Amino acid sequence: QVQLVESGGGLVQAGGSLRLSCAASGRTFSSYAVGWFRQAPGKEREFAAVISWSGGATYYADSAKGRFTISRDNAKKTVYLQMNSLKPEDTAVYYCAAKAAIRDYVIESLYDYWGQGTQVTVSS
Repeated sequence: QVQLVESGGGLVQAGGSLRLSCAASGRTFSSYAVGWFRQAPGKEREFAAVISWSGGATYYADSAKGRFTISRDNAKKTVYLQMNSLKPEDTAVYYCAAKAAIRDYVIESLYDYWGQGTQVTVSS
């Protein structure tokens, strides 16, 4: 069993930065790939980034490439999402989720565990 708790969201001006954290409990966390998804008001939840269990592989949505960086510290059981050059369209609730294998990482239904989400609001 893995429990995930996101933090680090908030209000930031366009062009600013935020670092989200996804803290996990459970002995097997280091064996899971972890993804970040986001859901903007009135829109479906969408994939943002994912990292393999070792941190050796990362993948990003086109909207995140060059601005977001996903990383993990398995000793701390935490995954991070560094978000730079934020835009108003990045405003959303951000969720982290864990799955056993990194393949098919954009498919939400394949993730086994989800956090409760953290709000990110980017003002223009």
